[in-house]
Amino acid sequence: MTVNKVTTLPEAVQGLVNDGNTIALGGILSREPVACSYELIRQNKKDLTIIVDSHDESVELLLGAGLVKKVESAYVWVGVIGSGLNFRRSVEKGIPRHVEVEDYTNLAIGMRFLAGALGVPFLPVLSMSGSDIPTYNDKIVTFKDPYKGQNVNLVPAAEPDVAFIHVQKADKMGNAQIWGMLANDINIARSAKKVILTCEEIIPTSEIRKIPNMTQIPFYCVDAVVELPFGAHPLGVAGYYWLDTPFRKEWLKASRSQEGFNAWLQEWVFSWDNFEEYLRKLGSDRLAKLRKMERDNYQIPRIENY
Repeated sequence: MTVNKVTTLPEAVQGLVNDGNTIALGGILSREPVACSYELIRQNKKDLTIIVDSHDESVELLLGAGLVKKVESAYVWVGVIGSGLNFRRSVEKGIPRHVEVEDYTNLAIGMRFLAGALGVPFLPVLSMSGSDIPTYNDKIVTFKDPYKGQNVNLVPAAEPDVAFIHVQKADKMGNAQIWGMLANDINIARSAKKVILTCEEIIPTSEIRKIPNMTQIPFYCVDAVVELPFGAHPLGVAGYYWLDTPFRKEWLKASRSQEGFNAWLQEWVFSWDNFEEYLRKLGSDRLAKLRKMERDNYQIPRIENY
């Protein structure tokens, strides 16, 4: 029996996310669930703990909106073009609120999601030895390897309450196809208690079955499926659209001050009633250009190529 999990993003966020939840965000520069961050802001889901590796706008938005109480991450930035100004302002000045930081490396965050996916309480890593990270993070425990005698660092499993993951294609049950950079998304989906999956397009299960090796996230991990073209904008999605660099630069400029970021939120997050209006605000010519830029650099996998 197939279960239709298709819903809207507002309904998924309202039904599955609570204040105080621990949230994981998929992707990394590519396929980050930016539209999901917009919706969390629109619904004022607050006091969130965010677990990511090295993320961009999807985290910066939530920080600037004052919804985050803690970040567990390697770093937060605006990939390629600049620093994470909202992150810095929150940590350094407590504006718009103080944010606690739990520091890891990218590898350590990945191992935390792997531990959560495996259902084990922790995993050992060799990275971070010789750095100050374990000194300032009491969640990292240094342990002597009983087999070789060297010191290893133990990192705790990540078990987010809700994960947001944006993919290229999915069926209505939640079987998700991903290509390009996978990031930690497979283990994020398996470690989270609930998964909200957004996708560029919903396709029939019969099409999913034609290329089974491209199904990176199986249906049993997923609680909600949302068809959301351009759901990662202004970041890109392999095979669909390129990074919107001018938009990102405008956003970064606005983020130089809290007042500027608040004004940006009013224009780009609160001025529309649904995501389709956001896309209309961007304009069809702009979106078509982003699609063309991606097509010039990437080909969508097709069944005849397998």
